[in-house]
Amino acid sequence: MNIEQLLNQRANSKCELCNSIEGLTTFKVEPKSGLAIDDNILICKPCDNQISKTIDIDVNHWHCLNESMWSEVPAVKVVAWRMLKNLSDESWARDALEMIYLDETEQNWAQDGFVADNDENAIIHRDSNGTILAVGDTVSLTKSLDVKGTTFTAKRGTPVRNISLIIDNTEQIEGRVNGQKIVILTKFVKKS
Repeated sequence: MNIEQLLNQRANSKCELCNSIEGLTTFKVEPKSGLAIDDNILICKPCDNQISKTIDIDVNHWHCLNESMWSEVPAVKVVAWRMLKNLSDESWARDALEMIYLDETEQNWAQDGFVADNDENAIIHRDSNGTILAVGDTVSLTKSLDVKGTTFTAKRGTPVRNISLIIDNTEQIEGRVNGQKIVILTKFVKKS
């Protein structure tokens, strides 16, 4: 069986987000490769068009996320989280976003491919591997760094927890190393 047939079987030939049975298509959940069934979901044309931003988002259509966010399929939960995040101006979406549960791997996947709909000019910080960084992430240093203004060197592999992003510079983040807040270039970190 090919991926589309396997998805139809998994989803009972229904959109995994809204349960529609018409115009179903395979949707690869970025940044996965799409080569495995677990990298994809089966969705209808209206869901696909709105996720892909080829048509405007119909807020009422997405009330379906109140059910699909409880799916046992990680890719479905990841897409549900991303859409709820984009709809967070709506009180029902904020409430759902507070309730949705993603384990650490799913949360990282959801954040790695997330770009806010409402901010076309969003400043995106990426680590040395190109992974998107978010406020509160934990990163590790990929190189030993001399910390200016101090007498210590931050060693390669040092974890930096709960980072902050420098708003006006996509190449810099802030974090604490040895109890001191420092600015670190994103090219010298990788998301943990």
